[in-house]
Amino acid sequence: MNLILFGPPAAGKGTQAKRLVEQRGMVQLSTGDMLREAIASGSELGKQCQAIMSEGGLIADDIVIALIEARLKEAEDAGGAIFDGFPRTLAQAEALDAMLAKLGKQIDAVVRLKVDDDALLERVAKRFADQGRPDDNPESFKVRLDAYNRNTAPLLPYYAEKGLLTEIDGMGAIDAVASAIDAALS
Repeated sequence: MNLILFGPPAAGKGTQAKRLVEQRGMVQLSTGDMLREAIASGSELGKQCQAIMSEGGLIADDIVIALIEARLKEAEDAGGAIFDGFPRTLAQAEALDAMLAKLGKQIDAVVRLKVDDDALLERVAKRFADQGRPDDNPESFKVRLDAYNRNTAPLLPYYAEKGLLTEIDGMGAIDAVASAIDAALS
């Protein structure tokens, strides 16, 4: 199964993906985690990504697509992927469809976690204070949230027209969100 967890930064996609990995043996492909790994490596790519992300910018499609493509076969061999933070643009969605088609696979479900922007800002401010993740700086987060809302809007009808989109209230308790996701996948 290939699943997209869809929602803005800090909506709980990573929390739910980790649970699904444990329960279903799938591989989580989190672009945020991949980009943080690139930054931590100190590579030239990591330095470029750090500069963009610290300002709240989005990384170019070609870089993000290459990161996903490098791990896609591993995910498919494990029984499927949970895409977390990808795709974020229509170009990325089309590239994902093409990558999966080469492997004879497809997206099976898209779960959108609907959340309140103001509550997300509070959540991120707390996470920034607790963990100090540079991409959670509240000011750069506002830029990322605006970019998410602007760039990902075309993806909702794209997946809805394919009959793949399920929307879930992401503001509930973690267990309630998990139950709703499980129901959507069964």
